[in-house]
Amino acid sequence: MDEDRPRVLARAQGVSGELVLREHEGRREVIAGGVFLMDTSDGRSERLLVSGAVRPGGHVLVGGLGVGSSLQEALDAGAAHVTLVELEPALVGWHREGLLGAASAAALTDPRVELVVADVIDVLGERPGAYDAVCLDTDNGPDWLVRQENGALYGDAGLATALAALRPGGVLALWSAGPSPEFERRLRGLAGGVRREEVPVRRGEPDVVWFATAP
Repeated sequence: MDEDRPRVLARAQGVSGELVLREHEGRREVIAGGVFLMDTSDGRSERLLVSGAVRPGGHVLVGGLGVGSSLQEALDAGAAHVTLVELEPALVGWHREGLLGAASAAALTDPRVELVVADVIDVLGERPGAYDAVCLDTDNGPDWLVRQENGALYGDAGLATALAALRPGGVLALWSAGPSPEFERRLRGLAGGVRREEVPVRRGEPDVVWFATAP
């Protein structure tokens, strides 16, 4: 049936390949280079990524705009300043045009939000000791990369850079579309403390969020 087929709403040439925004069964989906990246069906784990790390009045870096859930959660959690880092200009444009996210266009204009269109690992390296929380949802996780260059963020050097961007007592939160025992082992070796939380999803393995403190 035609109504069961995804309907393409927009296409754009992204930094690492073609981005497609489509509508399917009442949800909006983003496809990157032919691979599913995100949708609007369930933002629980994306909100947990932020709510489990952010404290009121703090400065938080959110890596990855996604469908807008993490940004909105940071504002709702009372962050005084949000540095939002997104690599893809087209994704930002879809939010501003109202094609993605119920309230993200308004969130992007909130005076607490500083939008930086760049690679998040570059921003982290430029601002050591700047953040009370760093919340990263920049790909499908350490074992499910859509953009291979993001592997640097999940490597030891990238994790050390992210941890070094924290103020004393700050929290690094990382999202993944599934568990990764090897990644978690390395993270525990670099951080002062790590906890893992899982969020069940409709199909497949649960989403995973790690919360780590600087050593």
